[in-house]
Amino acid sequence: MTYRELLARLTDLRALAQMAPDGERSGCMSSYDRASRFDAATGTYVDWDANADGSGCIRTLEDGSIVAFEQEGPGVIWRVWSALPQQGHMRVYIDDEPAPAIDMPFSDWFEKQPDDVPPLNLSELSMRLSRGRNSFIPIPFQKRCRVEFAPDWGAYYHFTYTLFDKGTQMPSYAERFANDGMIALAQTDRLLYERGEVCRTGEHTAQAQIAPGEAAQLFALPGSGMIEEMTLCSTEADVSRLVLRMYWDGRELPAVEAPLGEFFGGAPGYARYRCLPMSMERAQYACRFAMPYADGCRVEIVNLGERPQTVRMRFAVDGAFVPDAHTLRFHAKYHRGHFGSLDAARFAPGGDRWPDWPLLLVDGAAGRFVGVHLHILDTWKTPEEKPLSWWYGAWDQKTVDWWWGEGDEKFFVDGERFPSTFGTGSEDYIGYAWAAEPPFARFDSPYACLNAMPIDGNGHTAVSRFHVADSIPFAQRFEGFIEKYKGDVWDGENTCLYGATPYWYQQAGTDDGYPSVRPEDLLTEE
Repeated sequence: MTYRELLARLTDLRALAQMAPDGERSGCMSSYDRASRFDAATGTYVDWDANADGSGCIRTLEDGSIVAFEQEGPGVIWRVWSALPQQGHMRVYIDDEPAPAIDMPFSDWFEKQPDDVPPLNLSELSMRLSRGRNSFIPIPFQKRCRVEFAPDWGAYYHFTYTLFDKGTQMPSYAERFANDGMIALAQTDRLLYERGEVCRTGEHTAQAQIAPGEAAQLFALPGSGMIEEMTLCSTEADVSRLVLRMYWDGRELPAVEAPLGEFFGGAPGYARYRCLPMSMERAQYACRFAMPYADGCRVEIVNLGERPQTVRMRFAVDGAFVPDAHTLRFHAKYHRGHFGSLDAARFAPGGDRWPDWPLLLVDGAAGRFVGVHLHILDTWKTPEEKPLSWWYGAWDQKTVDWWWGEGDEKFFVDGERFPSTFGTGSEDYIGYAWAAEPPFARFDSPYACLNAMPIDGNGHTAVSRFHVADSIPFAQRFEGFIEKYKGDVWDGENTCLYGATPYWYQQAGTDDGYPSVRPEDLLTEE
């Protein structure tokens, strides 16, 4: 694998539709609270809601440094995130070299080239998202990689990584600083800025009028091919009550079923943003996830509203594409907390799995998890008490404990008893930090967005996180959760409701087991 080929994975959406080679796996090592653990003797989880997530580590060294990341190669660290990077050094040891390949203040990793003076100038690869620091400049390694933090490094970290088959030859990290490596980084940064704005061929436009309570076929093609881009053009439609269904290869059950607003990342309707795989802009909503099929595709729209709706969409189709046995099918299913065959009692207050809330459950098929849109309806009665500072006060001096998140993401792959991805908070998973508290800045970036939130936080919030290079492959089973500390009803009369639309690829010829969307599932309350 050359350095350019490694960087190409940051923008290659087609590659997500291919089954991962044997031996490839992804995860995230973070500063989560190490009090959370699995008790093998009882088969239960202990302190599963522990929340001191700022300084957890693999181990502490004699000089007070900590080991934050350690893996055997070949592999790559795709993403480094922190909520509070400080001046303590990040030391990255690659393979068997005695000296660290990277040795610099942790905060500088997000702001400058090593051993250089000017600020870093790759805005799409290293970005600040509402207080969260993110870097997608990859760190490849061949044999092993260890990351240490010296004292005073700060608080909170994530290292998102992929490990490859043992026969994979990785490029050297030093190639980043060669002339061609710097050019390739600049070119990748520009591609990410474009966010998928490329010329498409094979365009088809389809339109349908759908009566209340009815379903209408919008688009269908025989044979094989791949939908490369799908665009909703009729943005005046009530996207919160129109449900998109997509079928591949003549199967009876849809692989995609979600309200149009939720599918395209709104909450519940229009909420502008622009990411690499998805965008929602006033003129059009677009999905650029690759959608292959071998024996026809069919798209229909269901109207759960009370008035007729007209929908017009455009499909860019590569009609020459022919899937093979390793080509997966695109799936997306909106739900309000689907536990499938799991024992839901274990996830209720008092259960050993509380506060885990399911984002995606897949059993009996290979695939890749590639992202999720989360819609939160968090509402509360405005307190009569006057706050000490703007909004509802700060930290432990608030007049209302409003925050909906704080929940760690936990991804179990292929029967893991302890998750290979264990995060530090809902906003940290997306890429921001500190709950985006005042001034509640909205943002978008190639892989994440916070595109809807009232100025006081009271109402609809929309966040999305997309996994492209750091997609998570699985061979048989995937269980993805995010912690939900607040109940659907809290403090007697307030509400905190979640609606999730996970995006993933799954083995052809298999169904995902998710139920159909019902009118009562929609989060359309004002």
